[in-house]
Amino acid sequence: MAERRMDADTPVFAIAVAAELAGMHPQTLRQYDRIGLVVPGRTSGGSRRYSTRNLEQLREVAQLSSEGMSLPAIARVLALENENRMLRRRVAELENALRTERENRPGMRVFAAGSAGVTPMLGGRRVRRSTEVMLWSPRAHRNADESDGDERAR
Repeated sequence: MAERRMDADTPVFAIAVAAELAGMHPQTLRQYDRIGLVVPGRTSGGSRRYSTRNLEQLREVAQLSSEGMSLPAIARVLALENENRMLRRRVAELENALRTERENRPGMRVFAAGSAGVTPMLGGRRVRRSTEVMLWSPRAHRNADESDGDERAR
């Protein structure tokens, strides 16, 4: 049997346990599920199973509701938090892909060209605003030289 990794989204708690941990009545959790406010996972038999993230959301709903926020407004807040979490995850994925790409292409360099001449830019170094910046790739430069040579031969 394959071992599943547990995280904040893994549905674990039955409705009675989740209600007790969230300090709510089980009927409130059912109502929130019906209106799509906090939607738990389901077992193959259809029973609700709440994750630790669901419990956090239930506590947040209780707090926002006690402060006078309407359920539709709370639903919007939760939706925006979910979207924010997904976008942060996507940014992390893209940063990892970029890091991997940079590691796999050590020959790629960036140069700055200005009144002082052409100088290589080290990672993380910034260029003054008055300095013109030129991106250079050995492959693109080689292709440009080859095409110039072709035109000169004609």
